[in-house]
Amino acid sequence: MTDILLTPIVFLLTAVLLVPLAQRLGLGSVLGYLIGGCLIGPWGLGLVADVDKISHVAEIGVVLMLFLIGLELQPRKLVEMRTTVLGGGTLQMAACGGVLAGGAWLLGMGIAAAAVAGLALALSSTAIVVQNMAERHISNTAAGKSAFAVLLFQDMAAIPLLVAVPLLGAAKGGAEFNWLLAVAVLAAVLVAGRYAMPAALRLMARTRLPEIFTAFALLLVLGIAQLMTLASLSMGLGAFLAGVLLAGSEYRKALEADLEPFKGLLLGLFFTSVGMAMNLGLLASSPWRIALLTLGYMVVKMLLLALVARAMPVPALQRWTFAGLLAQGSEFAFVVFAAAQAAGVMPAPWDELLVLVVAVSMALTPLALMAAQRLTALLHKAPPRPPDHIEPEGARVIIAGFGRVGQIAGRLLAAAGTKVTVLDNDPDLIDMLRRFGFRVFYGDATRLDLLHAAGAHEADILINAIDDMQGSLALTDLARQHFPNLQIVARARNVTHVFELRSRGVQDIERETFESSLLLGRHALLRLGVAPDEVARLAARFRDHNLSTLDAIFPHYRDEATMISIAQAARNELEQSIEQDRLRLSGDAGH
Repeated sequence: MTDILLTPIVFLLTAVLLVPLAQRLGLGSVLGYLIGGCLIGPWGLGLVADVDKISHVAEIGVVLMLFLIGLELQPRKLVEMRTTVLGGGTLQMAACGGVLAGGAWLLGMGIAAAAVAGLALALSSTAIVVQNMAERHISNTAAGKSAFAVLLFQDMAAIPLLVAVPLLGAAKGGAEFNWLLAVAVLAAVLVAGRYAMPAALRLMARTRLPEIFTAFALLLVLGIAQLMTLASLSMGLGAFLAGVLLAGSEYRKALEADLEPFKGLLLGLFFTSVGMAMNLGLLASSPWRIALLTLGYMVVKMLLLALVARAMPVPALQRWTFAGLLAQGSEFAFVVFAAAQAAGVMPAPWDELLVLVVAVSMALTPLALMAAQRLTALLHKAPPRPPDHIEPEGARVIIAGFGRVGQIAGRLLAAAGTKVTVLDNDPDLIDMLRRFGFRVFYGDATRLDLLHAAGAHEADILINAIDDMQGSLALTDLARQHFPNLQIVARARNVTHVFELRSRGVQDIERETFESSLLLGRHALLRLGVAPDEVARLAARFRDHNLSTLDAIFPHYRDEATMISIAQAARNELEQSIEQDRLRLSGDAGH
């Protein structure tokens, strides 16, 4: 097999095997590519030898990434987030960049190299942060929104940083920088992006050939990148500017859709090439040095980020989460270190060392978030809230669980003039409801003493609206054992929950989504022109059939084979019934 086929096969095989595995382990795709690069590179199995050539091709992935970032930076979006993005982002980059640059200088770097290293290390990984926010469902929290705003500013700050690195190299005695050519090229890109590119995209779209539009999009980005290279400017800068200029174009979504797959694969190739270039011999020979540098870097950065969070709209309980999210190094740092080393700004040994530190910091992000959560718990530990003193006032009904289901039932009873005692174990929800005048008491309804205090021995009805199935069943068992005269009306999350409640003698059970789903179906049939009385009849038949099926399955619900057989027979019966209705409706329409 020729090298021209073998090398892509090795890269693709590494990606499809290791990246999904890394994601399953919670490490993220970026680390999957880095580990794959280490494995197939010269320090691993040696399956790919020409790392430099691969790295040059892989830079196209970074160029495409910057172009797509530019497409996302619409002026309206920036205006909406201007305070957090510009204020918080500037403060974070200044604080982290300055302190980390000072630390690098103290460790022996030159001033220019330390400045580049400090600013590069101040950046955080967009891919890893966004992934962790999504996995932990904190994207819409104050910490998540502020972290995203800082990342947005970092994406913008990375561009001038990449531009400044070659200029620093020229100032140190490298090749003379042609300012006139650079200005001319930038002007050409700006003019073309404003006037020529939209017209050209419109022309390509009129061909109605998707592959031609995709080919032109790639040609556009690569052509601009090559033009910037001729002026000794960053390829990414030109791509970014072109993206910003096209952010308001009607072809923005089409460009994103066409370039995203290429960006993903080539960016993966870039991270793989970084992994191939990582000096694992240095890690093996100085593991404690790498560990101390990484730990020191992340601790210092987290401390600074926690301080920065004080000046941002991040509440005290979320500041360490904000710091943990942004504690790692960025994929942009790899690009900056490579550019600095190529420009002669950063010595090769420091380049290799910092690449290792950033890669290890990425791997430690989940641990940083765990540490942040523990630290928050320690610093803001509050004594457990004691149960409220309950005053039942002769209430005939007790509602356990006052979420979306319990609230509706409670409001209906209150409107009917029925006294109700409500128990819930969410202190924030209780405080909010009390501000609106609801009589809600804090406490765990599965505790016998609280049920006694709520007057369960005198009440007529217990509405079991607890959303957790195990908690709901525990409350049912407790009430059945100690208050046999208390009638139970229960909410069920699913059919299994229904069967478990029925096995405990509960008869009045409502599945929380069944009736609303039937209503949705009825609305759809009415919109389709089916007569209202026919819709009501069909819905009633479906309800009766569903309930009778549950009655048939219930005695066998712990016998899976029998339950499946009964359910299949019921499904066939329902299909025959629906077919008879369809034939009857067709006959009526014919008359």
